[in-house]
Amino acid sequence: MTDLVARPDADASSPDDETSVIQTDAETGDATAYEWAPAEPARKKRRLWLWIGIPVAVAAVGLGAASAVVIAPGTSIGGVPVGGLTPGAAAEAVEQRMADTTIVLTSDAGDAEVTGAELGATVDAQALVDAAFAARPAWNVGEWFAEPLDAPIAIDAAVAGGALRSALPGLYVDPTDSKLAFDVESATYVVTPSVDGEGIDVDAVHAALADAFAAGDARVTIEATTAPVDPERSTYVADATAGILNRMLDSAGFYVGSDRAVPVERKTLASWLTIESGDRGTFDISADANAIAKAVKGLPAAVHRAPVDATVIVNSAGTVLSTPTAGVVGRELDSTAGIAKAYAEQLANGDAVYALPVEETPFKTTNLARMLEVDLSEQRLYVKENGAVVDSWLISSGLPNTPTYTGHYTIGYKTSVQTMRGYDRDAQGNITGEYETPNVRWPMYFNGGQAFHGVYWHSNYGNRMSHGCVGMPEWRAKQIYDWAPYGTDVWIHA
Repeated sequence: MTDLVARPDADASSPDDETSVIQTDAETGDATAYEWAPAEPARKKRRLWLWIGIPVAVAAVGLGAASAVVIAPGTSIGGVPVGGLTPGAAAEAVEQRMADTTIVLTSDAGDAEVTGAELGATVDAQALVDAAFAARPAWNVGEWFAEPLDAPIAIDAAVAGGALRSALPGLYVDPTDSKLAFDVESATYVVTPSVDGEGIDVDAVHAALADAFAAGDARVTIEATTAPVDPERSTYVADATAGILNRMLDSAGFYVGSDRAVPVERKTLASWLTIESGDRGTFDISADANAIAKAVKGLPAAVHRAPVDATVIVNSAGTVLSTPTAGVVGRELDSTAGIAKAYAEQLANGDAVYALPVEETPFKTTNLARMLEVDLSEQRLYVKENGAVVDSWLISSGLPNTPTYTGHYTIGYKTSVQTMRGYDRDAQGNITGEYETPNVRWPMYFNGGQAFHGVYWHSNYGNRMSHGCVGMPEWRAKQIYDWAPYGTDVWIHA
C-alpha cells in the first residue's frame, strides 16, 4: 500500500510543494521506505470551445472554397467518375479513359485488341467537363450523385480502318477503284466501274467502344463482323467526271461569239488533257499549254475573213420576204499572246469553249423591193426591182368574158406543177362548160384562182387567151417563180 503525505514544511499554497510517498509493507504494516513526490499542480481552465472551433472553422472554410472549384460528388461523364475533381483534372481523366478503353476482337482469322487511341477515337472532354461543372458545382448539393452525363464519341474512320486492318489483316479484301480513260475508237471518255472491298465493320466497333465507355468498362470483347469497304474513287465520281470531259469534247474550240470559228478535234483535245487521281476520291484534270500553243499559232489565219454584204428582198412596206445573200461579219485576230495558257486553265476547270478577242467589221445590207407589174393594154409583164425594170416580156391575160382583174396583190400559194380546172363562160359570163388542164408548170397565185404560170398549149403571147390567169412560156414562168418569193407585190392595171 502506498500513501501520499505532505512534507511538514510544505506550504499548502505553493505550487512547488512536494508530496512524500510512503511505502508500507502489506503484512507487517511497517513503513519501509518513503520519498517526496512533487505535488500535482492545480488544473488550469481549458477553453475547449476554442480548440474545437478552430478546426471546424478551418474545415468549413476549406469545404466552401473547394465547392467553388470542383465538380459535385457522384458526377460521372459517360462511365468516368469526375466528382470532386477540378475541371482540368476531370478533362484529363475523361480523355485518358477514352484513350485506354480497349476493344478485344475475336474472329476465325484470330483475335486482336485495339485501344480508343489507336482507333482515332475522340471525345470533347473539355467541353463536357465545362458543361458538367457549370451545371453541377460541388456547392449545389441538389446535384450530388445525379444521373451520368452522356459523352458522345467521335471516331476517325480512316484511322480506325487502318488500325483494324493492321490488327486482323486476314479479314480484309481490297476494293478496286473506278478508272477513267479516253477510248480512241469511240472518241469518248469511258468508265471502268469500281468494286467494293471487305473489312471489319468500323461502325460496329465504334458502337462497342461507345457502349464500353458509357458503362465504365475499360475492356470489352466483341466478335469482329465485316462490312463492305468503299473504294477511294467510286463509280459515280468517275461517271460525273466522264460527263464533264465528254461535254468538253462536244464543244471544244475557239469561238467568236456563238460561232465556233476554229473547232478542236476530239482526239486532239484528249491528247492535251491529263486525268489523274485527286483528293478525296476525285479526278483532277490538267492541260498541256505547250501542246495547245502549237494549235494557237494557226488561229489568225483560220479566224480571219472579209465581211460579206447581205441582200434581202422586201415588199413595198419594207417587210423582208427572203434573204438571197446572208450578211457575214468580217473579223481579225491581232494577237495570240497568252491564249494557250489561258485555254489550258479553262480546260482544267472543265470549260472547253474559248472566246477569242477579235476585231469585227460589220457588213452592209442591200434591200431589193421587187414587183411583178402587168400592163393589160400592152399584154406585157414588167419585172421590177427598186422601181427599175430589170426584165420584160409578152404575156397572155384573161379573155373579155374571163378577165384578169386589176389591182394590187401579193404572191401567195406557189407550186411547181398542178392540174388546173375551171369553167368556160360566154360573153355574158354564163357558165358554158368545164375545162381541165394537166401538168401546168410553175403557177403562182396572186388573186384567188388567178395566177402566173407557164403555157405549153399555145404561143400566142401578146393576146388575151386565158380564163383569167397570166400565161407565159414555161421557162419565163420558172424565171419569176425563182425570182419572186411569197409576199412579192403584184400590180395589175390596164
